[in-house]
Parts: sequence; C-alpha cells; structure tokens
Amino acid sequence: MSQPYQQQPGPGVPGQQPYGAPPPYAQQPPASSGNPGLAIGVAIVAAIVATALYAFILKSLFDEQTGEVTKISYASLLVGAAIGAAIGKLGGRNVGLWVAGAVLAVIAVFMGEMYGYAMILSELSDGQLGSATEILTDHFGDMFKGWREEMGAVTWFFMALAPIAAFGTASRLGNR
Repeated sequence: MSQPYQQQPGPGVPGQQPYGAPPPYAQQPPASSGNPGLAIGVAIVAAIVATALYAFILKSLFDEQTGEVTKISYASLLVGAAIGAAIGKLGGRNVGLWVAGAVLAVIAVFMGEMYGYAMILSELSDGQLGSATEILTDHFGDMFKGWREEMGAVTWFFMALAPIAAFGTASRLGNR
C-alpha cells in the first residue's frame, strides 16, 4: 500500500530556509572594512618619513676614508614594513592597496638612496654644490646616472626587499 501524499511545508514555515539560502550556521564572510583614502594618505606620509630616515641612515654609514657606503638590509625592510603597516591597518583586505603600498615602498627606498647620496655630496663639497635638496633637484639626472652605474646586486636586493615587506605586512594586517 502506498502512503497518501503529504505536502511539504513551504519557505514561510518556521524552520525552513528558502531554496538556495545558506544554512543558518554558515558564517558570512566579513565585509571589506577599511578606508582606502585614509590608508593611502597615511602611507604617503609614512613613505616620506621613511625616505628621510633611510637617507640619514645611508649618510651615517658613509666612510670618508674609503668612500664607500655600508648598506644594511634592515633599513629597506623597515621602510616597506612601515608603509605596509599603514596600508594594512587602515585599508583592510584591499589587495589593490597592498600593491600600491609595495610601489610606494620602492619609491621611498629609491628616493632615500638619492637623497642620502645628495647629503653625502653636500657634505663632501663643504656646501659648495649647495644643500642636499639643491643637489637633488638641480643635478638629479647626473645623480641618477652615477647611482645606476655604481649600484650592484646588493642595491637591487635591498630595493626588492622593500616592496616584499610592504606587501607582506599589509596582507598580514589587512587579513586580521
């Protein structure tokens, strides 16, 4: 014998979910939080401060006896981490902002290198070439050409560390 047909309760009946709805226990992904404008603004300020600090560190590591600059990887890592922290904390889970932070980190390390060498040139010339800012603005092309000719594998390595640190820090902080 067959059982009589019983109509199933529809979606309006308590305990029933509409067709296609996730189960009530499934957690919805968190909405993207963050303020992109504020994140970029603070990251730019962090990049400017990091550029100046990088330049001062570079200048302080200049040895007048040998004419060499001792480079340390921690400086470029700190530049990237500072910029990445601003992006990650304020920008949230925005991968585009993480990439922007990495680009800012490369620019900050490059400008830190340029300004640091301008500071060294100003000191070596006893100010005859002008201040570091004047040297940087008036002779940027010559400085860039000399920097490019003198840079070695270590400089390339340090330039690569900054965006890696920025992206990594931003993604870690942004995913929290």
